[in-house]
Formats: sequence, C-alpha cells, structure tokens
Amino acid sequence: MADPSFDIVSKVDRQEVDNALNQTAKEAATRYDFKGTGAEIAWSGDDIALKAGAEERVKALLDVFKEKLIKRQISLKTLDAGDPHQSGKEYRITCKVSEGISQENAKKVAKVIRDEGPKGVQPQIQGDQLRVSAKKKDDLQTVIALLKGHEFDFALQFTNYR
Repeated sequence: MADPSFDIVSKVDRQEVDNALNQTAKEAATRYDFKGTGAEIAWSGDDIALKAGAEERVKALLDVFKEKLIKRQISLKTLDAGDPHQSGKEYRITCKVSEGISQENAKKVAKVIRDEGPKGVQPQIQGDQLRVSAKKKDDLQTVIALLKGHEFDFALQFTNYR
C-alpha cells in the first residue's frame, strides 16, 4: 500500500465569488451612500471590474465586496485588487482572483516542510499543487498544523487526505 499523503492546493470556488459579486451589486444598487455615484461591480472576463464616480466610492465598493467574500469563507489572499485609477469621469479598480500555487510559492512551502516538519515527510511539487507524503498519518497531521500556523501571502487548502 502507498504511503499516506495529502495535497496542498490554492483553489477558489468561482460560484461563491460570483455570489459575493452579485450580493455586492445588489447592495450597491440599494444603499443610500451609493445612490447617484454610478457604483457598479461586474465580471470583466476572468477579472472583476469595479466602477464609481468618485475614488472613495469605488474603495467603499471594494470594501463591501471583501466583506461578502469573507462571509462566504473565501480568503482575501486570493483577491489581488489594483489601485483606483481614473478613466474619464469615473474611477475603476480591477481585481484578479488568483488560483493555483506558483512554482516559487510551492518551493517556499516545501522548504518550510523540510526545515520545520517531522523527518521522513516528502513534499513534491506537481504543477500548481504540492503533494506531501509520509510513512505515518500523524506526521501529515503535524505538517498540516505547521502550515496552518505559518503565515503565507497566498491561500492554502488541504485536499485528498488519505
């Protein structure tokens, strides 16, 4: 039988992001402080575009969107929001929702596992995820606890624990 293992991934439920976006759009349409500012939020391809008539209104719209993401258990580390920039008479912010673990981030995680994790745990980079295997399941649980306690600038989820 193969050694116990689990995968470290960085995935986002796009349906939950879409739900948060729709809730934000609804709130922007009904809230008094957004009336007459032209505040809008919508998908723009794979990105999210926020628009408003004033810089502070577009920032407020971004804050509302972040609140909705938090309520839906989506890490804000996956949201890469740009700075507000003026486009004609309105201000815009473009946000990207990042998925997958880049090679350099995977190397950072693997280094933490090798340096601070129990002996006999092998991390392997497999595309945009990381597979961690060990002889004992207890060692894998120790690695999960270690990584949850470690602060990374990207979101991590643990899947395929077997």
